[in-house]
Amino acid sequence: MPMRGLTIIVAGDDPARFDAALTLANAQAALGGRVRLYLHDRAVTLALAGPLAEAARELGVQVIACQTALDTHGAALPPGAEGGGMIGLLADLGEDRLVTI
Repeated sequence: MPMRGLTIIVAGDDPARFDAALTLANAQAALGGRVRLYLHDRAVTLALAGPLAEAARELGVQVIACQTALDTHGAALPPGAEGGGMIGLLADLGEDRLVTI
């Protein structure tokens, strides 16, 4: 039976919580599961840089940045991320487990 996917919503700009989200995402991806990391509101201002972010790219973690939040906070789309919204995220949830950090 295939592993259930994991969708993680990063709800704020706390760097420690973001590191925890990246660690969780990387562990799931290393086990072969689908992972989506959604940057909500101020989380779009966090830098997708450093060893955990690089590992996430290498492991195929899909990073989605809230398009409305990017506009609201004047942030640029992080490298390797795609723009999206909560409705699209939930519409494609399927059997994924949903975690908010």
